[in-house]
Amino acid sequence: MSDIEIGRGKRGRRAYSFDDIAVVPSRRTRDPEDVSTTWQIDAYHFDIPVMSAPMDSVASPATAVALGQLGGLGVLDLEGLWTRYEDPEPLLAEIAGLDPAVAIPRMQEIYAEPVKAELITSRLAEVRASGVTVAGALSPQRTQEFWKVVVDAGVDLFVIRGTTVSAEHVSGTTEPLNLKRFIYELDVPVVVGGAAGYTAALHLMRTGAAGVLVGFGGGAAHTTRTALGIHAPMASAVADVAAARRDYMDESGGRYVHVIADGGVGTSGDIVKAIACGADAVMLGAALARATEAPGRGWHWGPEAHHAVLPRGERVRVGTTAPLAEILNGPGRVADGTTNLMGALRRSMATTGYSDLKEFQRIEVVVSPYQPA
Repeated sequence: MSDIEIGRGKRGRRAYSFDDIAVVPSRRTRDPEDVSTTWQIDAYHFDIPVMSAPMDSVASPATAVALGQLGGLGVLDLEGLWTRYEDPEPLLAEIAGLDPAVAIPRMQEIYAEPVKAELITSRLAEVRASGVTVAGALSPQRTQEFWKVVVDAGVDLFVIRGTTVSAEHVSGTTEPLNLKRFIYELDVPVVVGGAAGYTAALHLMRTGAAGVLVGFGGGAAHTTRTALGIHAPMASAVADVAAARRDYMDESGGRYVHVIADGGVGTSGDIVKAIACGADAVMLGAALARATEAPGRGWHWGPEAHHAVLPRGERVRVGTTAPLAEILNGPGRVADGTTNLMGALRRSMATTGYSDLKEFQRIEVVVSPYQPA
């Protein structure tokens, strides 16, 4: 792909968001009931390719269990309110009712409470008691401090999630997390990210990660593009990381690393396009924050919104659309792609003639001839 000249001294590669592309039907169609949306990461099988974003507005222990019972994977934020307070419900209600003018400073105060190891243990135990797959997330900065607590609590999948995560972090003041050594010594599969391009993803795959999260600054609650000037349009980012997976398979003798789209996946159409670009699954934030059971009560925010020094996220109103089961499996009651997400994915796969997710990754994609309003 040729670069675009921005000015005489700078050229840039054209990149595409999910809004810029569309999938194209093939020569056959299928019955939606004949389509499979199952996927597997390491030894864990799931009926639907959905992980919850580890954000307090999305995932509580109860909603993580509910998503697991519906065939997905709930991921708890192990640095969130549930591991800082014995009963975070009054604080969640307060955050939902904050005036926008004071929302960020008040959230910074609330999240100044230290993370407590015993609460990490009890929250993960609550999920484990339900019988679903247990997943918890830490930021790279807190992984060295709490990883043993997480593993001892019996986590099945360990997620290391930051706005961006690299295999090589350089610091002149602290000893950085050595991902390759850390993952090699750990007894559980690790999903790590976000990565936004081919080279960064390839290096993360070489650490031994079971999955790579793709995304940087594209989520509904992010202001990273405004605050830091950094953004990775998701269609191009997922396709680039899928190419890194292909090349890493050749390099490693066949080791497959799962690609998970994380950010900018707000509707069922976005899920369709993420998988079409090469994702194995999606990590959903705003899409699940719209559930009636969601802890955010119709509001959505991530850790970037309450960063103590440089907030680069917002508390955004996403509204309440339907119960979690209807958001995932229908029946849909609105036509905007926010309910029956998996029904829409099956319908798209069936309409275009594909029977499973791996096949669907090979579908033809075109650049859309219109700009959404």
